[in-house]
Amino acid sequence: MSKSLFPLLAIFCFLVYHISTKLIQLYFLRLCYRNKPLLFTHPGKGVFMLKKHIDEQPLKHPSKRPAVLITGASRGIGKAAALRFAREGWQVAVTCRTRTDELLTVQKEILSMGIPCLAFTGNMGDMDDCLRLFSQIHQELGPLDALVNNAGVSYLGLFQDMRIEEWNSLIQSDLTSVFCCCKLALPSMIRRRRGKIINISSVWGICGASCEVAYSAAKGGVNALTKALAKELAPSNIQVNAIACGAIDTEMNAWMDEDEKNALLEEIPAGRMGQPEEAADLIMQLCSSSSYLTGQVIALDGGWI
Repeated sequence: MSKSLFPLLAIFCFLVYHISTKLIQLYFLRLCYRNKPLLFTHPGKGVFMLKKHIDEQPLKHPSKRPAVLITGASRGIGKAAALRFAREGWQVAVTCRTRTDELLTVQKEILSMGIPCLAFTGNMGDMDDCLRLFSQIHQELGPLDALVNNAGVSYLGLFQDMRIEEWNSLIQSDLTSVFCCCKLALPSMIRRRRGKIINISSVWGICGASCEVAYSAAKGGVNALTKALAKELAPSNIQVNAIACGAIDTEMNAWMDEDEKNALLEEIPAGRMGQPEEAADLIMQLCSSSSYLTGQVIALDGGWI
């Protein structure tokens, strides 16, 4: 054998050894964790790869329709967005934490359009609940093309009066839920090199609000997460944007009496509150926008802030 072939042979043997070793490691990991999700990290550009056993389960109802998950969809912006996507022919997964009856009403309306719809009740700030949700989504709808992180709660009151349990609960609902859902939605998006993530935030995350310190902090975190994650995922052709909502006419703002509402409207140049359907329209636009539009926090506030 020619001496010039020895380096090539050595490289070939090294590659065979390296690849076979990795395959053996993965095989034994699969045996040890066959009923548990497996997490692998990739050091390049900070992009992680998540491989779960649910990815290998056959789909019950494979479909060519795009699929979207909308959290907090039993009412308000989430409900309006779910109906908007359904009218556009998207498969829809909707969640809520406690309002199951209202969520099932949303599901029934979407199913009546002839559109597949999965309804799930659970805490999106709890990873175990999210794992169960994404297992069902994969089996019934397939991989997600878009994720709308809308779940959230507010707290109105003095910062000094807020208990640590209330703080933790709000952060879990408003910020940790975004982390959990993004983490589980991304593997299939990264693998297919496409996806849209829209985080529903608030203008209070930009400028802060007295007596809503925790809510402002959580939404400020959502805004920062949006910008940072967009940079991380841009090489994978995944866009991440946020909508910073102003005064939207939903149940979350129903606490105001008529005088308080009129005083608020005087501060808004548009002279009115926004409608959930207007937020839904913007969400839909972002899901069909250019791949160059990413990392933005877009205020939908009638010129208020």
